Amino acid sequence: MPHKMTITGSATGPLREYDRYVAFDMREKGSPSAPKGLKKSTFISYTVFVAKKAFNKTGLTKKSIMHEKILVQGEPTLDIPIDECPGEIGIICFQITVLPNKNDKEANESNDKKEAKQEVSKAQQEVVATKQEEKQDPVSQPIAKEEKKDETVQPEVKKTPVQEQKAAPQKKQQPIQPKGTKDVVSFEDIIVPEAFLKTRPNPVKTEEVIEFVKRTGHLDKPLTIEKESKILKDGYRRYIVAKTVKMDKVPVVYA
Repeated sequence: MPHKMTITGSATGPLREYDRYVAFDMREKGSPSAPKGLKKSTFISYTVFVAKKAFNKTGLTKKSIMHEKILVQGEPTLDIPIDECPGEIGIICFQITVLPNKNDKEANESNDKKEAKQEVSKAQQEVVATKQEEKQDPVSQPIAKEEKKDETVQPEVKKTPVQEQKAAPQKKQQPIQPKGTKDVVSFEDIIVPEAFLKTRPNPVKTEEVIEFVKRTGHLDKPLTIEKESKILKDGYRRYIVAKTVKMDKVPVVYA
């Protein structure tokens, strides 16, 4: 079976239109380090071939493709003439996705932080209002003896730490990881089986998960992996999303 490939970046040349498809050039830099005794890899150029129908769904144009960051999934080919494939490797594209730019991601993170601060501020105001009401209650009630003053003051001192303990968890309402997460591992440590690489996740559902991550800052569900080998068992779509938004750490559960 042909080898599946995934590359990210922007077009390095103009968009070329043919009868039923379009083509453009991309390139990726190799790993900064290589095994001892081997030379470091350099830039590799690619020519991507995309069906017009799939390309039009992305909303890209001849001008925007030079500036937008995209993710391409497909398989290599050697059957296209060199005049149509100037890149070192030709790629038949099965899926193309426009990735969110850095400015949009930072804006979403800023909005999330503002909302979190507003929630904490509201919680603090509620605690202050509760304390003021408790202080006002003893004054409104008639006190006949000194013993009743002591009984009224003591409960007020005891309630204050309890209320502060109840208010404290409200500052941590923003979840760091999705429900059910058992561990957090490095994205680079996860091994994807060949069977997953041969599949093509639904781009619409993939985009929905990307939008969820942009709103919340985390995946909607953890990935399922083997504990010792770190081989991916379930959640390939979320693996693609984590790679798309360049997550360093990902939530997991163990199979």
